Amino acid sequence: MMKALYSGVSGLRSHQTKMDVIGNNIANVNTYAYKSQRTTFSDVYYQAVQNPSKAVAGTVGGTNSSTVGYGAQVSSIDTIHTLSGYSPTNKATDLYINGEGYFVVQNASGEKFYTRNGAFNFDSQGNLVDSNGSLVMGTLAAADLSDLSKIKKELTDADGGAGGGAGGGALEVINIAGLEGYKNITINSDGTITASDKDDKIQTLAVITVATVPNQGALVSEGGSYYSAGNNTGIITAYAPGLSGTGGLVSGGLEMSNVDLANEFSDMIITQRGYQANSKIITVVDEMLEQLVNMKR
Repeated sequence: MMKALYSGVSGLRSHQTKMDVIGNNIANVNTYAYKSQRTTFSDVYYQAVQNPSKAVAGTVGGTNSSTVGYGAQVSSIDTIHTLSGYSPTNKATDLYINGEGYFVVQNASGEKFYTRNGAFNFDSQGNLVDSNGSLVMGTLAAADLSDLSKIKKELTDADGGAGGGAGGGALEVINIAGLEGYKNITINSDGTITASDKDDKIQTLAVITVATVPNQGALVSEGGSYYSAGNNTGIITAYAPGLSGTGGLVSGGLEMSNVDLANEFSDMIITQRGYQANSKIITVVDEMLEQLVNMKR
């Protein structure tokens, strides 16, 4: 009976974790660029009650094994990196990646993060920053921007650690010095930031790069719409948008959350029933133990 009690407890824990994940998904249904998560279970440990035996010709037949399980456990909590729709905002510095890829940002400590949330602004110093104040990275006009296909920068090594391998120059924080000297600043689909100077000539000031991640499932959620490289992401490489499998940029909008409320509500009901069933196991085992204790009366 105690085995069933432990199985019920493990089921309660597993379903509670799944409900926590569902609750977080629903809470972020309107969070720009949020990627939903899912929980999977696996069985735990089995005690062999009877080992299998081989048949002996003309003497005895073979027997199968008999085992008793000890419940369930959370096997994985996966992030579903499916692309989501475009939400218009009519703000020129809001950017949507129309395809694969991540923006690269750098916080005050110099750490690099990856995000699909393109809610950007120019600050008073001409830096392109996100809503957390992190600096958006790319290539400045000091580099040769005549051929965007030359922009390539490895940001991690094969194990997902800090990189900086061969590529088309260093990735830099995007800063447009003398921002007030330009007008009609535009962010184009290829990532180029162009503007008219005082002589009304169009100048290319910088390129916002987009990073490809070979194994998106290995990205580590850091909060604030950020991901960091994990040990199994592979080599993360930055390119100009639209090249090497990355999506082009669409200004004036942001990526919506990919949470499917219908799916979350149905999962919530199933999880609730699973939790109730496991709690019933504990109640029934408790009643059986009570009967056993009362047998001596």
